[in-house]
Amino acid sequence: MSQRISREELVALYNIEITFFDELEECGLLRTETDNEVKYLYYEELPAFERFINWHYDLEVNLPGLEVISHLLEQIEALHEERRTLLNQMLSEQHYLGDNKEEW
Repeated sequence: MSQRISREELVALYNIEITFFDELEECGLLRTETDNEVKYLYYEELPAFERFINWHYDLEVNLPGLEVISHLLEQIEALHEERRTLLNQMLSEQHYLGDNKEEW
């Protein structure tokens, strides 16, 4: 089982409004789990949660802005992954063609 922290602990620890946490969850920016009517956030979600806090409270980015930024960053990561895949395929094909040149 993954480690997790309760919503109430996070709100107290980061000194944020509980409504901000709930809004992040409602719009799909955070994945939570409810157990015995207590909402939990998995530790692996903490870096994203902290980014959202910084962007919202320090940079004054509103919730729709957080959604846009998050979506764009996901697209950038997907493009990076696609680029890595294509580069690996290209290098693999070059290696294969290089090995078979002697047979031609």
